[in-house]
Amino acid sequence: MNLVQNAFGIHEHALSVRNRRVELISQNIANVDTPNYKARDIDFKRIIAGTQGVRVMATNDKHYEIAHLENTPDGLKFRVPFNAATDGNTVEMTIEQAQFSKATADYQATLMFLENRISGIRKALRGE
Repeated sequence: MNLVQNAFGIHEHALSVRNRRVELISQNIANVDTPNYKARDIDFKRIIAGTQGVRVMATNDKHYEIAHLENTPDGLKFRVPFNAATDGNTVEMTIEQAQFSKATADYQATLMFLENRISGIRKALRGE
């Protein structure tokens, strides 16, 4: 039964984290006109590394951390805006739209990978 339990590996958890990220960015976009709303995001690499024991590291010692996000204890991050709004809202629509597009593409890629994995398992069980 170990094969079935580990069949999806890290990708099952990755799909739920990616889903959560898409939801957060959607909330940011929905609250673009809400005074004092702080745009939030998730650092996908840090959450996956923390929950699965995977070590995510830079390819070069001179690479920087993501500077436009501030950490919070629960894995959520607040965006630091490039242009501060007078009402205290940190949602920048162009940034959010770009992040939403990237997040949905990442979600679909992970979902496709899982679909292919399931298809492969079905073929193996059928003996094809």
